[in-house]
Amino acid sequence: MKQAVSGGSRRNQTVFALILLAAMEISAADEAVIELDIPAQPLAATLDSLAKISHIKLIYADDTVQGLQAGALKGRLSVQQALKQVLTENGLQFEAVGEGMLAVKAAPKKSSSSQDNSIFELGVVIVSDQAEFSKKLTSRDIATSVDVMYADKIADQNVLTAYDLFHRMPGVQITQFGQGTTTGKLSFRGFNGEGRVNAVKLLIDGVPSNTNDGNMPYIDALFPLDIESMEVVRGTNDPRYGLHNIAGNVNIKTSTGGNYVKGRMSYGSFDTHDVQTGLGYEKDGFSQNYQISYRAGGGYRDHANSDKNSFSGKWFYTPEDNKYKVGLSARWSESGAQEPGYLTYQEQLADPVQSMARNATDGGKRTVGQVSAHLDINLTDELFWSNKAYGNLFDDQRLVRFDACCAQVSRNRDEVQYGAITSLTYHPTINWLDDFSIESGFDFEQQENKYLQFRTDNGIARAPASFANIRNDEKWNFLIYGGYVQAVIKPTKWLKITPGYRADQVDGNFSNFRPTVSGDFPVNDYGTISQPKIGAVVTPVEGYSLYGNWGRTFQIGVGSATFRNLNAANVKPSINEGWEVGFKLNPVDWAEARVAYWVQDATNELSRNLASAESTSVGATKRQGVDIEAKISPVERVGIWAAYSLQEAVVKKAPPFVQFSSEYAVGNQIVNTPNYLFTAGIDYQVTPQLRSSLWASGQGNFYVDQANRRGKHGEYALLNLDLGYQVTKEVELQFQAKNLTDAQRDYLWFDETFGSIAQIEYSPADGRAFYGAVNVKFDY
Repeated sequence: MKQAVSGGSRRNQTVFALILLAAMEISAADEAVIELDIPAQPLAATLDSLAKISHIKLIYADDTVQGLQAGALKGRLSVQQALKQVLTENGLQFEAVGEGMLAVKAAPKKSSSSQDNSIFELGVVIVSDQAEFSKKLTSRDIATSVDVMYADKIADQNVLTAYDLFHRMPGVQITQFGQGTTTGKLSFRGFNGEGRVNAVKLLIDGVPSNTNDGNMPYIDALFPLDIESMEVVRGTNDPRYGLHNIAGNVNIKTSTGGNYVKGRMSYGSFDTHDVQTGLGYEKDGFSQNYQISYRAGGGYRDHANSDKNSFSGKWFYTPEDNKYKVGLSARWSESGAQEPGYLTYQEQLADPVQSMARNATDGGKRTVGQVSAHLDINLTDELFWSNKAYGNLFDDQRLVRFDACCAQVSRNRDEVQYGAITSLTYHPTINWLDDFSIESGFDFEQQENKYLQFRTDNGIARAPASFANIRNDEKWNFLIYGGYVQAVIKPTKWLKITPGYRADQVDGNFSNFRPTVSGDFPVNDYGTISQPKIGAVVTPVEGYSLYGNWGRTFQIGVGSATFRNLNAANVKPSINEGWEVGFKLNPVDWAEARVAYWVQDATNELSRNLASAESTSVGATKRQGVDIEAKISPVERVGIWAAYSLQEAVVKKAPPFVQFSSEYAVGNQIVNTPNYLFTAGIDYQVTPQLRSSLWASGQGNFYVDQANRRGKHGEYALLNLDLGYQVTKEVELQFQAKNLTDAQRDYLWFDETFGSIAQIEYSPADGRAFYGAVNVKFDY
């Protein structure tokens, strides 16, 4: 490390780049104007000169400034102005960290496609010391609405499950069941998150992570401290994925590479406590990353104790010539929880915290595991080959009683998935085009699934094993495979065109062992599911982009609904056809906004019955909406961000038959789809050590029944406060207040299969809560 002190000595070591100034001196020395006449020279020499002239201490690493040049400094400038001038031109910046310290670090990078994109980012982009290896096309290359949130908006959050982190993401609906290990999930673009239509493809580090029915239990294995970013890709224009990619996809990226030790301990309301740890070690092209975490708590409601643990490891190697990258990733999590159960309207009105005696033995255990192997190869300077092979395990046992009218049931799911993804990316130089790349890919996913559901009394199976007591006894294998091609064509700097195409095929068979209805059933002959796509971005003036896209995605049945009786007709896939137009503006560095109007039409949509494994037809549907997002930083210490989504989901054409008395009719709104979603916040760096964030999220009302006769419910707004105090560079104290106004909100559901006795069921969510934490990170 190099140290430049007025009249002092110098020492050289290869460590992290830091420039430290005594905080008491900052308030005086950096504001004092001094006469400077420093010629253009190497940056290191300029920093030495500044230290001597201003009588301040500067510490920096040789490799940080090696090869960098500083322009001339001449005239009357403050130290702060001088530092900003010479550092900014070299892609560096400085900020105060800890008491009496000011650190120099690499400035946040702007995306290489920042001038012609539809990307909206929240948080600070961490600049890695590693060069980006992958040349594979990403969501940034596709002309559609994309949102990315980075670690500084994630790591300090106290959440039961990682899906809850998406409360900050624009236009995302969070559905919280609050029932033990069945916690909830996320959704967007007018699709609800309660499981009737699971329309979002989840990926963790690029690995498909939905269960057969489209749910997202693999997210249970993630803890906030290990997450680097979360990316939401909306719409029908992304050809990289097929199954469950109806409204778009989400990719959660976890820590890879680096040399660090980090940890977080927290405690708060409802006896909630967790410990999160992480370790990264990287040397000579070999990187290792480990994470071990534990979380437990008593829950907001009675009979809601839960605990969860998680372990993950990553091992990657890249040789000096950067020709290839090979790696292995593994993740495992186990959780257990009691279930407080659902309440009637009168019960939740009397006491939303209570759990009824009928739910005294409800609860569950869940195990999820993922392992994946990765191989990326730079075949030539223009040709890149990417490969992933993976296996997923999901084992879930649940005891649940939904209503006083009905028996408790035991639900046991056992799913094993394995698959592979391969793609070839070609990025040649074509003289008559500004840029061009094309990628083709293929993937398959094989599943081996079992589902057993039977009636119980206080956790004990009813006897004999009759048709009435055995609700489901099923085993099925499911195979889906498909391929895609995606091009990115830039005839000029101001125009980008992204045509794409995908096709998928489905195979498998189903065996039913339920008494009196046992048998084997073939998969529906869905044929080749064709999905053309196209998009474009026009940037006539730098900082102003108009984009649009059109494409098709698909939905097929889940579980038994994927298969047919031998004498029944084939069920065609539901085809979702969508388009969007949007405008992204970034006129100055401190202001950015995006507005988009979107429409998505579906044929013969299927709705999964939540209390069983069956599905019913919704008919043809139409979803449309407007997404508005903006963020500004009018002064250096203040950031303001807001997003509002107006949406509608209705039935265009009723299904050809009516199974229940309250089936959907033309014009009815789709259940559990709020008419608006919002999120907004103000981030304020109060002092160099103290940061704060006051933010809110919420949603509008929705219908809970298909007939739209039970009124609208579900509107809420939550106000939250985050505080962080940087004690030292390595240690931060954190405080979080959630739901400051103690607003009441509930998950509500209504099941038509209960017939005349059906009623709205309530699951109250957390009230006001407070959490404190200590966050530690050492870089080495």
